[in-house]
Amino acid sequence: MSIFSITQLRLQNQHLVNPEFTSPADIVKHMGAVQSQDYAGAKWAVGQRLKNGTDELMDKALADGDIIRTHVLRPTWHFVHPDDIRWMLDLTARRIQSAAASRHRELQLDEHVLDKCEKLVAKALEGKKQMARDELADYLNLHGVATNDQRFVHIMMHLELEQLVCSGGREGKQFTYALFDARVPKTKPLEKEEAIATLAERYFISHGPATVADFAWWSGLTNTEAKAGLEAVRSKLSSHEAEGNTYWFTEPGLTGVKANPVRLLPNYDEYIVSYKDRSAAVDVKHINKVDPRGTIFNHTILINGKIEGLWKRTIKKDLLEIEITPFKPLSQKNLMAVEKAAKQYAKFLGLKKLIVQTKS
Repeated sequence: MSIFSITQLRLQNQHLVNPEFTSPADIVKHMGAVQSQDYAGAKWAVGQRLKNGTDELMDKALADGDIIRTHVLRPTWHFVHPDDIRWMLDLTARRIQSAAASRHRELQLDEHVLDKCEKLVAKALEGKKQMARDELADYLNLHGVATNDQRFVHIMMHLELEQLVCSGGREGKQFTYALFDARVPKTKPLEKEEAIATLAERYFISHGPATVADFAWWSGLTNTEAKAGLEAVRSKLSSHEAEGNTYWFTEPGLTGVKANPVRLLPNYDEYIVSYKDRSAAVDVKHINKVDPRGTIFNHTILINGKIEGLWKRTIKKDLLEIEITPFKPLSQKNLMAVEKAAKQYAKFLGLKKLIVQTKS
């Protein structure tokens, strides 16, 4: 299996080519979880994996609770299907809490303070559908809990991991929180081994071809747990060797792989962030151009599975401006494909006017 085959299969399994799903909930469930700390970018990440996805559709899915945005897997926000969030948090929350312990000590968020926050937030949200972040922060301040210096972010992450709160719908540009049990349906708990196996199967189906090290990175599990998850589902997977690594994926992905159109990926897109080894997606010589911190912080131009440049957006009323910075001059064919991808993004946003320009 060549690196080119790996990228083409990933594009297909991640539904960046030939998308089949129409609802945000279905594609999020297929993916297992979608990193979403940049909400605008994450909406586009999900939207372009759908048939006729729109920004409005994504906001509605969050407002209706069809998808939940919360801390899970690694210490950052993800979109997760409400049917999955309980067992995923049961599996990963303790490790995330352990990773945050030193920062909590720096912020003077000890057990006593966090217990007080749990009681206060539960009382504040009692009988309410949701509350805006600023409103909750003010409430905590009023009751003697400082929310400066990232304390509020870490307080609310703790409450999310404790399954007390999760995302509500947006109020204008404000994020909100809602009581977890009021928003998330009761589901059957999974034993740890079953949860690990379920997460492994979901990952390799949606993100494969991938290595066990990739799965460990994405899931936040230990290497031992990741290997156990793979072992539990390996009979359902195929494997191929490439450059000394073993890649796992589902066999049906081998059929009908074709060259893909250009994609404008947002920052933190699953196509990049969900793999520990990102060399299949970006040439080593371009890594510092993409981002010296690891290729995930910029919006990227994808051509035939490879990152070939960066892009930025500016929105002015009903106008979308896209500025591209390719790593090398693009062919006329690829420039036209970039414009087509930009038109898709403008349509997603509901904007009628578009300007695409290359940074000189």
